[in-house]
Amino acid sequence: MTITSDRGGTAPAVRDGARLAVLAHRFEAIVRRMSNTLVRSGRSGVLNTARDFSCCVLTAQGDVLMTGESPPIHVMGGPDLQARALAKFYPTVQAGDAFLHNSPYHGNTHAADHSILVPVVDDAGTHRFTVLAKAHQADCGNSVPTTYMASARDVYEEGALIFPVVRVQRDYADCEDVLRMCEMRIRVPDQWHGDYLAVLGSARIGERALGRLAAEVGWDALDSFARDWLDYGESRMDAAIRRLPAGEAVTTTRHDPFPGVPDGVPLRATVAVRPDEGVIDVDLRDNPDCVPSGLNLSEATSRTAALIGVFNSIDHTVPHNQGSFRRVRVRLRENCVVGIPRHPFSCSVATTNLANRVGNIVQRAMAEIGDGMGLAEVGSGMSPSEAVISGVDRRSGAAPFVNQIFTGPNGGAAGPASDGWLTMSDLGSGGTLLVDSVEIDELKQPIMIHRRSLALDSEGAGRHRGAPGLDVEYGPVGGELEAVYANDGSVNPMMGARGGLAGAPSAQFKRDASGELSALDICGPVRVAEGERLVARTSGGGGYGVPHARDPEAVARDVREGWISRERARHVYRVALDGGGRVDAAETARIRNVVQDGGKGTEE
Repeated sequence: MTITSDRGGTAPAVRDGARLAVLAHRFEAIVRRMSNTLVRSGRSGVLNTARDFSCCVLTAQGDVLMTGESPPIHVMGGPDLQARALAKFYPTVQAGDAFLHNSPYHGNTHAADHSILVPVVDDAGTHRFTVLAKAHQADCGNSVPTTYMASARDVYEEGALIFPVVRVQRDYADCEDVLRMCEMRIRVPDQWHGDYLAVLGSARIGERALGRLAAEVGWDALDSFARDWLDYGESRMDAAIRRLPAGEAVTTTRHDPFPGVPDGVPLRATVAVRPDEGVIDVDLRDNPDCVPSGLNLSEATSRTAALIGVFNSIDHTVPHNQGSFRRVRVRLRENCVVGIPRHPFSCSVATTNLANRVGNIVQRAMAEIGDGMGLAEVGSGMSPSEAVISGVDRRSGAAPFVNQIFTGPNGGAAGPASDGWLTMSDLGSGGTLLVDSVEIDELKQPIMIHRRSLALDSEGAGRHRGAPGLDVEYGPVGGELEAVYANDGSVNPMMGARGGLAGAPSAQFKRDASGELSALDICGPVRVAEGERLVARTSGGGGYGVPHARDPEAVARDVREGWISRERARHVYRVALDGGGRVDAAETARIRNVVQDGGKGTEE
């Protein structure tokens, strides 16, 4: 598959910049209202605590127009596919329609992301825009209580309810038969129904707000804005690419061994920057076929992961819309593990593990093409600190509970101008998900979080360092729980860029009642009895540039603040500290001179 401009050549110029800016802010405000509705009314912790949801506005033709502050894996390369699936199955839509869509085979990310699409129709019956609200579900009917069925050999073993653009409202009234199906299959039906109403309400808020804006300025003015906004996105992207150095790089990585793939999954990306054309080309076709595991990417996440790697590497002020996407060609093939999957291969974990790996090697390729752009690799994998936990809550009359917790994110990647973001979580969330409050998690589920702290010396060292991993320890209260996770980075850690070092690997353990630790498999589920605890070490992000080029004062500050040890400061960063923790300039110059002839900052 190729994404490119339908015009070719230089991107078109924008006509009325002032009007464009005013209406762009009005559309942004609509998306913010949709998001505010969803976070305030969502019932599960996935939504109202972590905020794992997205909202966007599309044109009637299906072009992504405005995305707001949403996880990029949700909105950069999939909503247009979903909207086009809507047009295929329902070529005629009416005011009051709403459609439930979670099929990874028809443009959605994965089955756990329930999307509501609402066509915005004017009084004459013309379809003008589409609003989309997408929310990660705490439970989506999988064969085990989790939203991530990582070990599923196919979609049948996965077990999730799949809705390939199914009408759930007609004339603003629910289609009760569809809702009954969900409530019979999903383990926490009241929680799901509350989340369904939150997503639907978010989309209806967007529909209503667009109608009011059209009453103010006219539908034709909004159509004209949409064309100009997409052209503006393309022109900004075109200009950003033309400022980059020309080049091509091939980068590789390997996902850790996993159920269905005992040797892991090798991945390869070929990235070419062509400034003279204003185009970036990402080729993912030279990769393995789909695998008997939930790791397969959907078309939406394959494309989006590549786009994230590109957009992480360029001018961050370029709008994320279909116009800017035209300037990135993402080449995919059918029946590829990071391409276009064939039913019934499972895509249950499509938003995380391999998506992170793809985006990471794309942004690392950009770094190899030119210093000053690209990023190292973001920490990857869903460790037990981000598990889906389930069981019976005896505090509330033995009610079942299922929820994903976000108690400890992975470390962010270092870049050419800054250190990694501590709470990045993973490449697909882009730092938009919130880290759970300990107190709220303990209130919502029968668990106790015993520890959450920085993991000393786990950052990827570099001129700019990656963010460290975290250590998290928690266990059940009043009974046992089951935790399902799908980790990565325990065997193949996150690599650095341009001489930066890899972040520390992730790890997962169980602590028994006597305090003894035992290693756990990289992929859950695992049962944890009362008195036992899960212990997680999340992945550190990779470093950018050689470590001995880091500012010595920054290294000394990292030691004072507990990010790295004095020993690591000396042996990796080549910075000597005196007894008071200040930089010993003379000794630092001496030990740094030792590696100026080509050393990489490795330990003495």
